[in-house]
Amino acid sequence: MRPLRLHLDNFGSFREPVTVDFADVDYFALVGPTGAGKSTIIDAICFALYGTVPRWGKENVIAHALAPSATSGKVALVFETSGRRHAVVRSLRRDAKATVHTKEARLDELDPGVPATAELAEMLEAVVRPVAEGGDDVTAEVQRITGLEYKFFTQCVVLPQGKFAEFLHARPRERQDLLVQLLDAEVYERIQKRAGREEDMARQAAIFARDQLAKLSDADEAAERAAAARLGSLRDLVGRVRTDLDLLRVRDQEAQRLREERDAMAGRLGALAALAMPDDVPTLADTLRDALSESADLTTEVARTEAEEQQAEDALAALDDPAALTAELAALDQYERMTGELEAAEAESAEAESRLAPLAGRRDGAEAALAESERDRDRLRDVHASAELARRLVVGEACPTCLRPVTELPEHAVSADLETAERNVQAAKKEAEEARTRQQRAEAESAHLTRRVQELRDLVAGLESPAGTSRAEIERRLATVRTAESRTAHARQAAREARTRLAQARQRSEELRGKGEQSWRDLEASRDTVVSFGAPPLDRDDLHLAWTGLLAWRDGVAARERAALDAQDDKIAQAQRLRDQERAALATRLADHDVAVPPEATPERIGEIVVAAVAQAESRLERVKENQRLAGELEEQAKSKEQEARVAHELALRLRADAFERWLCSEALELLVATASGTLRDLSDGQYELAVSPRSDIEVIDYAEAGMRRSARTLSGGETFQAALALALALSSQVAGLSAAAARSLDSIFLDEGFGTLDPATLDTVATTLERLATGGERMVGVVTHVPALADRVPVRFEITRDAKGSHLRKAAQ
Repeated sequence: MRPLRLHLDNFGSFREPVTVDFADVDYFALVGPTGAGKSTIIDAICFALYGTVPRWGKENVIAHALAPSATSGKVALVFETSGRRHAVVRSLRRDAKATVHTKEARLDELDPGVPATAELAEMLEAVVRPVAEGGDDVTAEVQRITGLEYKFFTQCVVLPQGKFAEFLHARPRERQDLLVQLLDAEVYERIQKRAGREEDMARQAAIFARDQLAKLSDADEAAERAAAARLGSLRDLVGRVRTDLDLLRVRDQEAQRLREERDAMAGRLGALAALAMPDDVPTLADTLRDALSESADLTTEVARTEAEEQQAEDALAALDDPAALTAELAALDQYERMTGELEAAEAESAEAESRLAPLAGRRDGAEAALAESERDRDRLRDVHASAELARRLVVGEACPTCLRPVTELPEHAVSADLETAERNVQAAKKEAEEARTRQQRAEAESAHLTRRVQELRDLVAGLESPAGTSRAEIERRLATVRTAESRTAHARQAAREARTRLAQARQRSEELRGKGEQSWRDLEASRDTVVSFGAPPLDRDDLHLAWTGLLAWRDGVAARERAALDAQDDKIAQAQRLRDQERAALATRLADHDVAVPPEATPERIGEIVVAAVAQAESRLERVKENQRLAGELEEQAKSKEQEARVAHELALRLRADAFERWLCSEALELLVATASGTLRDLSDGQYELAVSPRSDIEVIDYAEAGMRRSARTLSGGETFQAALALALALSSQVAGLSAAAARSLDSIFLDEGFGTLDPATLDTVATTLERLATGGERMVGVVTHVPALADRVPVRFEITRDAKGSHLRKAAQ
């Protein structure tokens, strides 16, 4: 995996969009103050590919990817691997609960023809095909394309802070899992499965060959001698049969000639039999005369009906205009209707006016009764108040009304019920209100009727009074017009029908004339078909007589032709009997040689059968010889496939054991450790080398301690960094050569920090080693460092700074 372009937008500390251009970069350094965001660039590469970052802890944690103040962000990476270009894009968003989610994840294959120096948008638009969508699917496809799971990617491509020593300190089983992926060791499992399939296929092929061999029952010398004898006998027969076939052909030709003559005679007889008088010929002349007579009668009828039609139209024109009469009747109807409505409205208005006075009287009476009821109620209220006051008086105390001392208690008679008086007031009040309502409704109705009367008087005044003509006179004159119109319509219909019948009669007459002429032409054409027999001339005066004469002549000629046809049938039967006898004799001779001939076979068909029998005998002989050859081949094929099955079975057994995978990984680890030892020896001034223990642990050989071997875990921090770096560089340089089919290629390695622990001499050795690794442009090397001595030796530097707006990146070169 080699990155070409990396784009960050609100990712980590990079709050503003930034694009990192790795095109034509083989060796670069990310430099800047602590906390500026250098490692975020490496994090973005990991996140784009796998959706997570090593220093976030759990693989499924993505909350740290989005800048704290941002609601959405995006990371896009364009990279190449195995000669193909891909782009992976992951977009993030923060929901209302501040939870970060993956909004979009997609992986596309891009057109590698677009220059690596092109703009990012142009590269992303050149999609060859979509590969995957969705976070999990994109991660799975990235693992397939790069050949590395996330946990192994962070051990041999990206070496993040604090994780340099994971491969160095890993347990043997974990280290073997990484080597299995890097070496593509799964191919041996596929080979083992393929060997099993090949064994099955070879065994099936061997069984099939043995089955085919068992079916070859005629693959011996006896069958070959019998086939050769049969072929010789048939070849001798061919010469003797040729003469018999020539004679049969002569017999067939004679019979065919007689049949052709017979067909010609039958054809002539058929032409005579085809003569037939049409069914309408006897009555055609009478039908034409009737049609001409009908046309003459209808011509007279048309003249009469047209005269009656003209008389009716003249009489109608002399009468009154029906539209004017209808308008007079409508005006008379409207005047009478309006005057009737006016009289009814005046009577209704007068009646309503007469009801007003009684209603006013009843209203006044109800109001007077209400006033009287209220006075009685008020008097009773006073009486009840006085009685209540007297009840509370005490002799010698002051009267609350006159303020003088009470000398004697007054006596009050029992008064009427006050509640009854109140009910009487309410009843009177309701009666008065109803009386007022009735009077108001009557006054409103009277006013409405008065307005309606005035409106009708205005309408009647605007109408013209009808003339002196009475309704009965107008209706009489209108009825006369309607009667004349009906009479005229009947006359017109009668004239149209008469003209239609006349046209039909004339058309019928013309059709009959044409039919008669066509019948004469048909008769002449029928006579032409038999003129070769000497047909007599036609009588042109009468069609029926002409047909009768021609048919009488036909009957005599047909009798002579039928007699000649019977004699020809006798000749054909005699010729066919002679031919059939000679063909039966030939078929008997052929049957003696096992050659079957159908009873009605022609000479050509018999010749074909004989030739086919010879060809079958030749084919039989060739098939016997071929079967003998095929039997030998099948025997060899069966033996060969059985041997292939045994070899495939043995290979599957060898590859099935887990020991093979352990052996392969052990050999690869030995090579990697040997390569790393050379680098570590340079880095440690010859003090340390690496070795593999019998238990597959990585140990260090300390030459400062007389070559003592001890666990790599006993190294100091700086020494551990040197050893881990040596192993990482060995992985990067050796994995392509170790892979089973060169399927893995670590095109990039990114080292995050750790160089500050090295002394100047060791740092110089590390720098030289990294420069050598990046030489040739086959591998990209990226480092994250604070060490100026190392950064100054890197040809391309990406300077990272940070302010209140976030992190910023600038590309600088020496």
